[in-house]
Amino acid sequence: MQIIADLHLHSRFSRAVSPQMTIEGIAGWARKKGIGLVATGDWTHPMWMREIGEKLEEDGSGLLQLKSNAHAEVANENLDPSSVASAFSPATPSLRASEAGQNFVRSPHAQQPQFLLSTEISCIYSQGGKTRRVHTLIWMPTIASAMNFSKELTKRGCNLLSDGRPIIGLSLINLAETVFSVEPRALIVPAHIWTPWFSVYGKMGGFESLEEAFGEFANRIYAVETGLSSSPDMNWLIKELDSRAIISFSDAHSGAKLGREATVFEIDERENDEHKIKKQDERMITYEDIVEALKQASLESRALKVGVEDRTSKIEKSNPLSATNPLPPSSMLHLPAFIAYTIEFYPEEGKYHHTGHRDCSVRLTPQETVTKGTTCPVCGKPLTQGVMQRVEELATRIQNSEFRIQNEIKLLYNKEYPSRPPFVMLVPLKEIISEAIGSPVASSKTQLYYEKLVSQFGGEFNVLLHADLPEITKYSTAEISDGVRKVRIGDIVIDPGYDGVFGVVKIWKSDKERALVDTSKEQLGLF
Repeated sequence: MQIIADLHLHSRFSRAVSPQMTIEGIAGWARKKGIGLVATGDWTHPMWMREIGEKLEEDGSGLLQLKSNAHAEVANENLDPSSVASAFSPATPSLRASEAGQNFVRSPHAQQPQFLLSTEISCIYSQGGKTRRVHTLIWMPTIASAMNFSKELTKRGCNLLSDGRPIIGLSLINLAETVFSVEPRALIVPAHIWTPWFSVYGKMGGFESLEEAFGEFANRIYAVETGLSSSPDMNWLIKELDSRAIISFSDAHSGAKLGREATVFEIDERENDEHKIKKQDERMITYEDIVEALKQASLESRALKVGVEDRTSKIEKSNPLSATNPLPPSSMLHLPAFIAYTIEFYPEEGKYHHTGHRDCSVRLTPQETVTKGTTCPVCGKPLTQGVMQRVEELATRIQNSEFRIQNEIKLLYNKEYPSRPPFVMLVPLKEIISEAIGSPVASSKTQLYYEKLVSQFGGEFNVLLHADLPEITKYSTAEISDGVRKVRIGDIVIDPGYDGVFGVVKIWKSDKERALVDTSKEQLGLF
């Protein structure tokens, strides 16, 4: 079984976050998306931690679940309830799984999602004569450990009430030392590692390497988060990331943004003596499974090409998008869980993808900066360096990705080391619907089609990845179905962003010129 995980988001106690990001709201949106494991977010904030304790309970797996008196909720913004009622008249009965074809795989979203104690810390400090600004995810296996860590930060003078994502003056080395002294099983994951201003590799406040950033604790960094500004193939260019898992999450500031990036874990449904997992067990995954899955990705990449010929052959014949043919079988890896693939946002849509100067409408690719330099040819001011240029600055190899169409979906693989998890690039369903019908993303018309499809097919990810196209047409329009098809195979148009100007993603090249850019973009606007 595959579990879709989104382990980076924020509560209503963080700046620029929807007030609907409550525990119940997060759970409701996770179910609507088809996400089985979701972050609590912001547990360092005392008021949010109190709500976590009131609404969630530990389930014995190192994760949490909703208490019996808490119920998942989703606010359907800008939607007339009468419209929803008419959309599900007897003329359009609920779709049975058998009607959707062989590719239809109903996600476990009907069950309440599990929660992982995940928070984000903003470290701003001076090191090596430079001001460092780095955001980092901290994952804990117990509420007690999380609270003890918060107490340690408070002792060090950190103001945890100021924001759900607190700003502290500790270095990454001191942060890691504090984390592991409180909870040796904790996980530290550098967040959105390429954003210019607030990341471990960011040009404005980051480092040249993880070792420089984390010192003696670098070997305990098992994974890094791509963030919206990069995709796995960009990270495959960096040698020191060969020994880390490349994972992706949404950094959502509203419920609708959950899952715009995600990591898909493959779960061994056989009974496992160590983890006590059974097929019928509602506890689908454990904290230790996540730890081992991240470590396994690291060990797999360290093995490189040595002794993996047989395994590579099996991987190349498998399909991570199929529940009946996972990538690779967990019995081969001897683990109850591993990373099957990641779901990615198009990084070109970010507002710092290419180098440029928006005041002068100058935009350069990394190759163009080599010949034209990093000074604006119009006004003579320095250009704002883009993420792609920064990646190529630190790159130790050339591009090594290739794509394959599997189940009519474009998957991208590491050509040199195919045992690394592949990834798929998606566009949110609402944005597909919006362009297809020529109506804003937030309109009631777009929302109506969205609600109908996710209800009929068991979640947004089932629509985007698994539902048969004729069935999508049956319950929406031919244009919406064609939009899903084009997104699946990557047949879209992208105009990359630069120097604060958002990129534009479009599905139709000429006959439809409606941009898919969502003007809210609250997460991107913070970086």
